[in-house]
Amino acid sequence: MAEYNYDSSYRDFSWPRPERFNFARDVVDAWAERDPDKLALLWVDDHGAQERCSFRDVSNASCRVANLLQGTGVKPGDYIVMILGRQLAWWEVFTAALRMGAVISPGTAQLSAQDIAYRVNAAKATCIVTDSANAAKVDQVVAQCPSLAVRVVVDGERDGWIDYRTAVAGQSAEFETVDSAASDEAMCYFTSGTTGYPKMCLHAHSYGLAHQTTGKYWLDLSPGDLHWNCSDTGWAKAAWSSYFGPWYQGAALFVHHTQGFNARRTLELLAQYPVTTFCGAPTIYRMFVQQDLSQFTFPALRHCVGAGEPLNPEIIETWRRATGITIRDGYGQTETVLLCGNYQGMETRYGSMGKPAPGIELQVVDELGHIVAPGVEGDLAVRVRPEPPQGLFLGYKGEADKTAESFRGDWYITGDRARVDDDGYYWFVSRADDVILSAGYRIGPFEVESALIEHPAVAESAVVSSPDEQRGEVVKAFVVVAPGFQPGEALVKTLQDHVKSVTAPYKYPRKIEFVEELPKTVSGKIRRVELRDREWQQQ
Repeated sequence: MAEYNYDSSYRDFSWPRPERFNFARDVVDAWAERDPDKLALLWVDDHGAQERCSFRDVSNASCRVANLLQGTGVKPGDYIVMILGRQLAWWEVFTAALRMGAVISPGTAQLSAQDIAYRVNAAKATCIVTDSANAAKVDQVVAQCPSLAVRVVVDGERDGWIDYRTAVAGQSAEFETVDSAASDEAMCYFTSGTTGYPKMCLHAHSYGLAHQTTGKYWLDLSPGDLHWNCSDTGWAKAAWSSYFGPWYQGAALFVHHTQGFNARRTLELLAQYPVTTFCGAPTIYRMFVQQDLSQFTFPALRHCVGAGEPLNPEIIETWRRATGITIRDGYGQTETVLLCGNYQGMETRYGSMGKPAPGIELQVVDELGHIVAPGVEGDLAVRVRPEPPQGLFLGYKGEADKTAESFRGDWYITGDRARVDDDGYYWFVSRADDVILSAGYRIGPFEVESALIEHPAVAESAVVSSPDEQRGEVVKAFVVVAPGFQPGEALVKTLQDHVKSVTAPYKYPRKIEFVEELPKTVSGKIRRVELRDREWQQQ
């Protein structure tokens, strides 16, 4: 545990800005050379299996994977789509892609076949690495994906696919890491917006360097720590807390490979293993406090953080009473590294996002880009001139207009509304758009509406967030039923199953309300804001 004086740390911080940077070489290999046996990853599953990997093991494995992929024709700058759960291969392939200068694009294992096809084609990906369950989805759409030349499956043999385990075992552990510029493309995350399909959010190699603030100040990690992050491997939060932040600090990762999330089992593992720091979405903590916490002791645990949505003060207090540990909220986006947080050695104000991260000038601004007074609600913004902070995204690939919309004068506009108090603590108010944040997942209403409209029973729909005690908010659909169909519970179930079948299951509407018509503007646009406001006023 490192105690920092926030004010002096923030005042004295300056970003390193090397011209060349590659996380595989400059961090993973550097730890491996400093201490070859240093634990990098402790992996367990639900069947008693356990693997301990040193930084040297990760370095060697990633070199073998890089040799394999290079041998199949994957080149620097090529896009690799990776759809894996918490298999060890996720860390090996991630590191290999950085090492060889390819662009890694992780996705959640919950993606549908059409979701995968969209991502492969949007990125013009030449390679996909996945498991057998998702390989079956890829096979359904491979004819629609002309750029996809290389398919790798990590858990067995499959016609038309490279068997990862067999192929990697025969490769050399020597590979000359690409001397990438810090500004070269390295990662691509698909992030949902209010309209249209997910945007491609691009990050440079310097993104890994920038997560030093995530690992040092918010996660509070040092080489002696064992850190457990529960987020889905398909989201940027995994890059934050399951890769860059901890490994930059030399901390080891605890990984539990399982199907689904079980609160009691997670608490049992926290008690069983020497996990010192834990990161989870607020939904996870809400599920934790529903358990009998008096049954558990966590002798090694010293620090907990939450991210993805604001955490209820009562949950923080319940966890503190049971464990003696205060959950410290952090805030950032797919487009950024840590922007704001509650740090060790600083007073935590329940429900607050905390204070700006070192290296970040965060402000609340009005529609003209002017900084507003304390207590006044406005747009949460990051200063990007004269020089942007490290870790800010390169832009949305192929969407210059949407990239430009994210900036206003000297500011990057996060799309969140907030206020700052007299003491410099930031408080989240709402999304400025209609994106739904549910249990740590970011869901665009357009994607759900597009899935619903494919069903013949749906004449029209509008999707908004709805308050939910456990998940923070959930997807609610207002549906105008097509002639010949009858509203009712049977149709609710039919439409929910339909959405699960055509898009990622986490996007399905947990609530459906049938209406005669939807509120619209004079020009015919659906007024989601009216429906959303009505929904939240009812709580």
